[in-house]
Amino acid sequence: MDRLTAMRVFTEVAERGSLTAAAQRLDMSRAMVSRYLAELEAWLGTRLLHRTTRAVSLTEAGVDALPRCREMLGIADDLASVSHDDTTPRGLLRVACSTSLGQAFLAAAVTRFIARHPGVAIDLVVADRTVDLVDERIDLAIRVTSEPAPGLIVRRLATCHSVVCAAPSYLQRHGTPTRAEDLALHNCLTYTYFGKSLWQFTHEGTPLGVPVGGNLSANEANVLLSATLAGAGIGMQPVYAALPYLRDGSLRALLPGYVPREMTVYGVYTSRKQMPSALRALLDDLVEQFHTGLFEDSGYSGK
Repeated sequence: MDRLTAMRVFTEVAERGSLTAAAQRLDMSRAMVSRYLAELEAWLGTRLLHRTTRAVSLTEAGVDALPRCREMLGIADDLASVSHDDTTPRGLLRVACSTSLGQAFLAAAVTRFIARHPGVAIDLVVADRTVDLVDERIDLAIRVTSEPAPGLIVRRLATCHSVVCAAPSYLQRHGTPTRAEDLALHNCLTYTYFGKSLWQFTHEGTPLGVPVGGNLSANEANVLLSATLAGAGIGMQPVYAALPYLRDGSLRALLPGYVPREMTVYGVYTSRKQMPSALRALLDDLVEQFHTGLFEDSGYSGK
């Protein structure tokens, strides 16, 4: 636990009488404020605040602790002003991403970052689900989505294009679709939690949704990519994952002129204040590293 941050959270809550107001002042989520308070109370072994549905107030122990926390924060701020020029990134960062993105891009990207910043260590948490940044102590989550959930602090990293593709063996057996509507007649491999089997396109400036289905779905993009390569059906894959196979001919891009809905790659974190220099440096670095043909100028996005 960052005890200084926990003390800063406690003093803000005490002064404002509200977890929500303190969260807004500190630019944190309310859940993060609650976590810091709980951990500070656990560390001190006493309850610092009375909590009701309408307000919070100091316990007797909280009244005693508040001036001491303010004193310690003052000392810390004085020390920080002396050493403010030391902004060398260092420390451990926990970074979460999907399996597909981790294997195709992010593992190599953070390896390059660590080589440039040897004082930083990264724990890469790979999970094909939405991680809870507070409960799982994630410093940064890399998420590909059309719209981030409200209340999150995000930084745009890149555009993620998709491509409709199939193996030559599948096309030899079943023919090649020439219109997006033809997909309804094909075996399409769908992602269990994405799009509810409705593939979205833009064609000549007009949005188009095509219901698709098939005999294989999965909750992990790499599994569907492997099935597409094996000739099981037509898949919609992120270009960053499919590009090597499009280049060597293992997959063929389909439906030129039909642009799959673009997604955005976001870096998601909990607070802009007291941001570690390592996290700030990693975000800046990823903005540069994501600026690559895998994401911005793939040539396979239908454009």
